[in-house]
Amino acid sequence: MDGNLGDFLRSRRGRIQPEELGLPSYGRRRVPGLRREEVAQLAGVSVDYYVRLEQGRGQSVSDAVLDAVARVLRLDETEHAYLRTVARPRRPGSRQLETAPVRPGVQVLLDGMDRTPAFVIGPRMDVLAWNSLADALNGYSDAAPDDRNIPRHVFLDPASRSLYPDWPAIAAQAVAHLRLNAGHRPDDHRLRALVRELSGKSEDFRRLWVDHLVKACVSGTKRIDHPLAGPLTLPYETMTIQPEPDQTLVVYTPERGSDTAERLQLLGSWRAAPV
Repeated sequence: MDGNLGDFLRSRRGRIQPEELGLPSYGRRRVPGLRREEVAQLAGVSVDYYVRLEQGRGQSVSDAVLDAVARVLRLDETEHAYLRTVARPRRPGSRQLETAPVRPGVQVLLDGMDRTPAFVIGPRMDVLAWNSLADALNGYSDAAPDDRNIPRHVFLDPASRSLYPDWPAIAAQAVAHLRLNAGHRPDDHRLRALVRELSGKSEDFRRLWVDHLVKACVSGTKRIDHPLAGPLTLPYETMTIQPEPDQTLVVYTPERGSDTAERLQLLGSWRAAPV
């Protein structure tokens, strides 16, 4: 994950054409997008200052400068926050990197959701806790702990490509969320190891990782073609579990009476039936 800041800024420079900002293109360019000099000019800083920023030597950079760079590069809210995070990383050891256990009260909350799958993920996108319907849907209790990692499942389990009809979108979303978490945890050696593993084993992951997409999975809809329940359309909502900001509750919210809701209830009944 080294070089996050420079790689991120270069990737964002590369997606903006000078003509979009009213700048002359001066003919053929060696690299796509804006030059460093152009970003510096539009942000109102010296070229040397901006170069130092891209090289990760701008730890004392002000919010005003980062805001100006974000404006020039047309960063969205999540990208802007990510820029502030990776431009001024925390000192090594300044943050507890071990994920706290899921509190018993949170498990009680999960178990009380008997009509909808719900689970908790950690900062490396490991599934830490779940209810019975999420288990029926995803088989968490039958999986080894390493296999409960969402990016590892998406990129290394061949079955995921048939499980998710929208696999390319699911894959891009998983990488964007993992990249966002990595920016907040530059000293997380286990997260680094996960990125190295996926980069070494999956060409798709490598390609998406170098795009530097960052996006929080707040809400949306996931389609699953389940081998037992059939096609499912699953809206979802996420919430941060306080006081553990690295733990996220994910709840699928199918409309009551919908085909998906009925299929989920049947799936839960099959899972609970004695063998």
